[in-house]
Amino acid sequence: MKERDVNDAQETSTPLEGKVSAGVLAVVVVAAAFASDRWIPNSLLSLPLLIAALIAAIVTWWGVPKLRGLKLGQVIREEGPQAHLSKSGTPTMGGLLVVPVGVIVGSLISWSGQAAEQLLAVAFITLAYMVVGGIDDWRSLTKHTNTGLTPRGKLLLQALAAVIFLIWAGMRGWISGDVALPFDITLPLGWLIWPLAVFVFLAESNATNLTDGLDGLAAGCGALVFTGMALQLTLRGNSGDPSLAGFCMAMAGCWLGFLVHNRNPAKVFMGDTGSLAMGAALTAVALLTNSLWPLLVMGGVFLAESLSVIIQVWVFKATKGADGVGRRVFRMSPLHHHFELGGTPEQLVVPGFWIATAALVLIGIMLRPL
Repeated sequence: MKERDVNDAQETSTPLEGKVSAGVLAVVVVAAAFASDRWIPNSLLSLPLLIAALIAAIVTWWGVPKLRGLKLGQVIREEGPQAHLSKSGTPTMGGLLVVPVGVIVGSLISWSGQAAEQLLAVAFITLAYMVVGGIDDWRSLTKHTNTGLTPRGKLLLQALAAVIFLIWAGMRGWISGDVALPFDITLPLGWLIWPLAVFVFLAESNATNLTDGLDGLAAGCGALVFTGMALQLTLRGNSGDPSLAGFCMAMAGCWLGFLVHNRNPAKVFMGDTGSLAMGAALTAVALLTNSLWPLLVMGGVFLAESLSVIIQVWVFKATKGADGVGRRVFRMSPLHHHFELGGTPEQLVVPGFWIATAALVLIGIMLRPL
């Protein structure tokens, strides 16, 4: 499809379309939380969800003008879809407004014992990645480019925060060397769990970062995956963790509240400040609750987005000729841009990815470890 046609498709949408799809997603998440509280013993998911969503929506409503006043407008990369150039100047770093809301509400679920300390550890790594993302966003804004920290510098900071968290968790014996799989199968990794854990922190946070490319895409997918993680923990009974399940629902709530303002047409973007924190929180919960398998399945959209970039770069470099041009598997990566440039408007790509995530969440719940 020609570039002009893509722009025309974007312009024919109305704000109502984004409102309706976001509303349906919110109903699904809230209904899942209330159903869990109604039929699953010891489930308390709806309260942290609703409190975090309400506070996040209010804080974002208050904070967007502040971000705009600070001139924290997104710089759109020139090599991206041309239809996105109209989004230039939209306030970014919205993660600063809502991530602390989810962390604070989630951390108040338990006040004592191991549960409280684990919540503190998850809060630490989530906020640490928010700070790394904030530094990256700030450097991008001050340099007036779409590049902030160098890739190596960004990874080093992420790895450092992950190692601190893992030392904390390792000293308390919170992380098992056996990875739980469906059908009562375990994968014994022993000490290999530690390098795997660092890899998952880096991979998951950067995957959620890559997914944050369309209005409401990462926020909606994140809300669904956090909800799925909470549900599978609740359903696992004694092998689950009700406090971390509640933390997940608080994080799901903060992204639902953010979605009120981030849905198409977005009034604010989360930036690396929000997307890196999202991936870090999911990874930390997965490691502490032996839920790496559910995260892999439920976060399949995040994985696909990341793989699309890896495949695109690898094939391009492998087939690059003397003229410096190589082949491309996708029209553009990450994957959501491939569909955009194929003629599917943003307002259909986003709910399509949400539906895919919801389906993966259901599969992850059905194939949850025992």
